Amino acid sequence: MLQIGGGLRPLGAALNTRTFARLSLGFEMPKKAGATNKDKSQNKEPERSLPCFGPVAVDPKGCVTIAIHAKPGSKQNAVTDLTTEAVNVAIAAPPSEGEANAELCRYLSKVLELRKSDVVLDKGGKSREKLVKILASTTPEEILEKLQKQAGIK
Repeated sequence: MLQIGGGLRPLGAALNTRTFARLSLGFEMPKKAGATNKDKSQNKEPERSLPCFGPVAVDPKGCVTIAIHAKPGSKQNAVTDLTTEAVNVAIAAPPSEGEANAELCRYLSKVLELRKSDVVLDKGGKSREKLVKILASTTPEEILEKLQKQAGIK
């Protein structure tokens, strides 16, 4: 018995005969002629590991990305700490209407000696955890070195 719409009905009445036959006999619908199973294990390309330098990494498209933990509303802009997870950056702009995000990109472009248009916020527009993408052709080692210099870490 199956309960449908408030009343109990026999199982055959709730399902059409094809569905009932498929359920009771274990029959499955045939696959379409052009359908393929797109599983990652069947991918013929070997997975290549992308280099990671703590919070600075390279995405699959080849762009350098930086994981940022932003602290908006500070007195001045500064790279306060470098951890394995993120670069802690104090931002002297309020976290409203994207002001802190714009200031973060401006500050990072100054620290990394890049054009402002080469530093783009990729993820985390409304979060303290952000991902910044560097569009200029540079290496993660150079980026990490400049951030360490700014943070006062040798």
